[in-house]
Amino acid sequence: MRPHLSPPADPGHNGGVRDGPIDGGTGLGGFRRYTWWSLTGTVTVLLVLFVADWAVEQDVPLPVRAAGGVALAVLVVSVVILLDHRLPRTPVAARPGPPAVTWLAAGGAAAAVLGAIPLALREQELWPLAPAVMTSIAAMFLPPPHRRTLIAAAVVAAAALGGAVGMVAGDGRWPAATAVPAGMVAFVAWTTLGMLWAWDVADRLDRARLLAAELAVKDERLRFAADLHDIQGHHLQVIALKSELAARLAEAEPARAAAEMREVQRLSIDALRDTRAVVQGYRRASLEDEIANAAKVLAAAGIDTTVDRGDPADARALPEPHRHVLGLVVREATTNVLRHSQARRAQVAYRVRDGRARLRVSNDGVADPSRPGSGTGLRALAERLERAGGTLDWHRDGDRFEVVASLPVGTPAAAAEAGAR
Repeated sequence: MRPHLSPPADPGHNGGVRDGPIDGGTGLGGFRRYTWWSLTGTVTVLLVLFVADWAVEQDVPLPVRAAGGVALAVLVVSVVILLDHRLPRTPVAARPGPPAVTWLAAGGAAAAVLGAIPLALREQELWPLAPAVMTSIAAMFLPPPHRRTLIAAAVVAAAALGGAVGMVAGDGRWPAATAVPAGMVAFVAWTTLGMLWAWDVADRLDRARLLAAELAVKDERLRFAADLHDIQGHHLQVIALKSELAARLAEAEPARAAAEMREVQRLSIDALRDTRAVVQGYRRASLEDEIANAAKVLAAAGIDTTVDRGDPADARALPEPHRHVLGLVVREATTNVLRHSQARRAQVAYRVRDGRARLRVSNDGVADPSRPGSGTGLRALAERLERAGGTLDWHRDGDRFEVVASLPVGTPAAAAEAGAR
């Protein structure tokens, strides 16, 4: 699926969607490890059992056994390194081409030795295992059309060589010597490349998920820019026309020019008010909007998010300034989850009980206890809630981090408004 001997650098390296270690709370890193260990483990066990099948025979000369052991070690090491190239731990950590080519050549030579020895020992069915493994590993670095061509050529070559040796042996086993090697090459390729295909699909889905998260942010920026353009564009165009008219009338009709300038002043005040309203609406989203936006952004980042809003009447019972303050808490807590954790799960819960509104935002995946809450964001919000008669607490328990905000429902709106400033 990739046309080069080493995986291409991820777009994140040039300002794209990802430039850090694979995972980010999605489990992709674990799937990468599973794929790598499954492929290397399966290949190693098969090769060891295959070599042991003929190496333990007493009539095999010691130098031949030694050559087989060295070839086995080289082939296993080559497979491990090549799979590490094909399944990099970080998308931008693409290995250079020459080492991959070197290990492909070393593995190919070792596979040829491990195929020639059993073929010479009349092991006419098992000899293609090592060449089949190396052919499948090499095919991983080719685009699909070339990959299929290589596998098909290997199947035909194994059938032809096995059948020829079977005919020369004259023991009547040439049909099996033809069919079994071809089937073994096809089976090994199907198994190894199938696991690689699953990894590539997961990797592409993860890239799409990260791109969706970026697009969600950009869509919001475009929405704000479009609203601001609509407001400012109309007012500025009218202001420009009236200013031009006032300049023409300044000498001939001073009174009318003054009237036009007063109109320009009024339009300027309207434009300033409308601009502030747009910015106010952008910055002062309600608690409900912030909770919905947090669920959307966290889900786009691949985090399993549970939202519990309680009774819808609870949110309506809280004055708008209070909802704004708690909305800021949701926004800051969501930012912390995205920046300072590798969360897999997050919860947002809101309740009004015993005369107090309580908001709780929690997540797992906290690796560094010094990061969440260590900045000024939560501390500044804690001061705002304290001025509004509420509290804001946060704590870490193992890999979990929790932010809890509380506000009295009966606090006057003015106090909450002061806390929000």
